[in-house]
Amino acid sequence: MVVKRSLRGAYRRALATEPSYAEVGATAGPALPGGYRTFRRRISVGYGQDTFERAGAHVLAWGAQRGAGFGVRPAAPAVPGATALVVLRLPGLPLPRLVIPCRVVWTVRAAERIGFAYGTLPGHPECGEESFVVGREPDGLVWFEVAAFSRPARWYSRLGGPLTRLLQDLATRRYLVSVAAAVRRGT
Repeated sequence: MVVKRSLRGAYRRALATEPSYAEVGATAGPALPGGYRTFRRRISVGYGQDTFERAGAHVLAWGAQRGAGFGVRPAAPAVPGATALVVLRLPGLPLPRLVIPCRVVWTVRAAERIGFAYGTLPGHPECGEESFVVGREPDGLVWFEVAAFSRPARWYSRLGGPLTRLLQDLATRRYLVSVAAAVRRGT
């Protein structure tokens, strides 16, 4: 099938590249680097150890991306150094419209935090990093946070300007809502 062959080729190309930005791992720290559009968005997803574990497992399995309507290839959990293709399909069209190469640059699985970050690879419309972390407060409150720094890397993302930022904000909202919904469903 043409789609699978195309994705295999894109994956092989992505494996042979390095992140397209210098600040690899910066989303793990408290401050995001300058020179990029930056943001942190957080949502409460519930309380307790069970909620924390379920949300963390969902996030490490790329559940935020899948819940937001993206495909992820290969279908494997996020582990440091893993290369993945995040695929955006437009409704009603059989071929992927946007194949986004990325690499997992860090993961965390600690008593109060579970998550990962991916960095952009050449061919990604943006240049930067995005993290997806579930945390638990001492009172048991469980939250999910998306943090990112990015700037346009392709002609169409530069040309898109405010529309590109709007689409990124929409994807982020969908990530947040999808994790909260998955926790409510118990998945």
